[in-house]
Amino acid sequence: MAIKHNQQLPNNHFHKDWQRRVRVHFDQPGRKSSRRAARLSKAAAVAPRPVDKLKPVVRCPTIKYNRRARAGRGFTLVELKEAGIPRKLAPTIGISVDARRQTTNQETLSTNVARLKAYKARLILFPRKSGQHKKLDSSAEDVKMAEDDGKIAKKVAASIPIDTGVGIAHAFKEVKKGDMPKGEEAAFRKLRLARADARNQGAREKRAKAKAEAEDAKKK
Repeated sequence: MAIKHNQQLPNNHFHKDWQRRVRVHFDQPGRKSSRRAARLSKAAAVAPRPVDKLKPVVRCPTIKYNRRARAGRGFTLVELKEAGIPRKLAPTIGISVDARRQTTNQETLSTNVARLKAYKARLILFPRKSGQHKKLDSSAEDVKMAEDDGKIAKKVAASIPIDTGVGIAHAFKEVKKGDMPKGEEAAFRKLRLARADARNQGAREKRAKAKAEAEDAKKK
């Protein structure tokens, strides 16, 4: 039934006890401590292995954000091949793999290959069975050192940090015109001049035509 005129609302349910249904977060400090304890227990359970997997350095998409670097989903197959790491072995030793991402930038490729090689150099790979060292496993001395010294184990297991490039925009502003290579400077200036000429062509023609007409009027 439709409501008409200034009448009483039918079936008004305005008597619910909302104090019992309101949600508060007074337990936030306690949950913070619980999450920290869970992280520490997980790290102790998997030690001396790293808690997080190694991630590649990628650029954010679009022109607006591509000056910022961030952690990617995983390393490409080309990057793993350049670093000499088999694709099936990589997930088992703490390296993320993304078979869908394509490496089209040589700078990104070299950066991620260097990350993989640095990780591989500091990696201590334990044998599956005690005392039976295979081709890719670390030496018995390195394994014993990692087992005996917790500090070394933590150092090996620590993830390689990623430079997010927050200050890149300020760095671009500090670069002076003379510091830019001559070839790049000439090309950049040529593009800017061509763009300015195309934008101001109509106004310049109009101004030249008005000037010519003014000179003709003076002669007459």
